[in-house]
Amino acid sequence: MSSAEPWVQVLREACKVRSQREVATFLGYSPPVVSAVLAGNYRGDLTRVQRAVEGAFMGAEVDCPVLGDLPLQRCIEHQRAGFRATNPMRVQLSRTCPTCPHRRT
Repeated sequence: MSSAEPWVQVLREACKVRSQREVATFLGYSPPVVSAVLAGNYRGDLTRVQRAVEGAFMGAEVDCPVLGDLPLQRCIEHQRAGFRATNPMRVQLSRTCPTCPHRRT
């Protein structure tokens, strides 16, 4: 990974406006993950972090089979939320998300 990649630069700029902790929380990651990405030594799934940054700060969208167009970050949040039998939308998402092309593996 090059620190010159556009999404890394966007992440760096976001951390100048807010704290790394705030940015990490907004992305759904821990502050050490954001720090490691910015330092260029993150050993986890960098594509997942990239997708989170693109969705949260770069306006990336997906066409959700259940909800229609929505920001990529919201898609990721719905995937993380899990099943809730009391919420019809969550039930429908829990049935659809596992086979969705936007699903994070």
